Amino acid sequence: MNVRMLMLAIVVGLALVAAPAFAAYQEISVEQGGTLQGTVTLHGEVPKPKGYNLVSFPDPVYCGRISNGQGWRLLQPFQVGPKGEFQNVVIYFKRVEKGKPFKFTPPLIEAKDCRFEPYITVVRDPGNVKVVNMDPVMHDIQAYETSKHGARVLFNDPLPMSPKLRKQDLMAGKTVKNRAGKIMIEKVKMRRGRNIFAMQCGFHPYMESWGVAVKNPYYALTDEQGKFVIDEIPPGTYQVVAWHPMLTKEFTVTIEPNQTTTLDIEFEAPKGRLYVNEAQEQTRFGMELLGGSKIVPTVELQK
Repeated sequence: MNVRMLMLAIVVGLALVAAPAFAAYQEISVEQGGTLQGTVTLHGEVPKPKGYNLVSFPDPVYCGRISNGQGWRLLQPFQVGPKGEFQNVVIYFKRVEKGKPFKFTPPLIEAKDCRFEPYITVVRDPGNVKVVNMDPVMHDIQAYETSKHGARVLFNDPLPMSPKLRKQDLMAGKTVKNRAGKIMIEKVKMRRGRNIFAMQCGFHPYMESWGVAVKNPYYALTDEQGKFVIDEIPPGTYQVVAWHPMLTKEFTVTIEPNQTTTLDIEFEAPKGRLYVNEAQEQTRFGMELLGGSKIVPTVELQK
């Protein structure tokens, strides 16, 4: 191979490496767009919540204002109605090259009463997410991108509380209002093959927030009735994913011009023990370690 051919091969090889796997999403005027709608249900017994012994973690008295009355903080990943209506399931189109305008406001996740709200959200990739501390205690946000390829840290920062809040007032029995600290704006940029966003407090592990990072505007979260609607979809055949931190299904869906397609999704409830952390009847560490302090669920008595 002469020098000219060798240089040409190198240039072509570099171009192939540098080329993105898929073109960026293109905004167009969608003509004769279709709609996807449906209902997501969970069949079977709703799994038990995660359980955390509050004595084992910082701020048990304050965070224990939401607890089961026996010193345990519960975290229920499954929000399910009386007829199996599965709430906060993300429905999203895996790949859409072009379509309606992608209008996106970065989500705001609040650390309030030692709980991240909302528990499930959607973030844009690349984009930003906002996090704010409403509590009179310190939180540390640790966020990851994850998938079958493994996890990678996105950001890890302390979450400052409002200077107007004084923890000693709370400990003295005074009424303390939730006040916003500085809003932290964090960048979300996923590596190839990863699209799941997970965030946890480094001090209080029962504080979790999950989400999907999307690259197009064709997504929805199911409401309290388990329903979703996605509109202005260019006609064609797509891969659609129904995602929850504990369950996932994928479907092939064809969208016809000016037509509404119905996709009803049924999940079977997982059985057996799902987590390492579950509330127990007997605990190794008891309330006596708090001295004269008590864990009283004044905000919410969990069951």
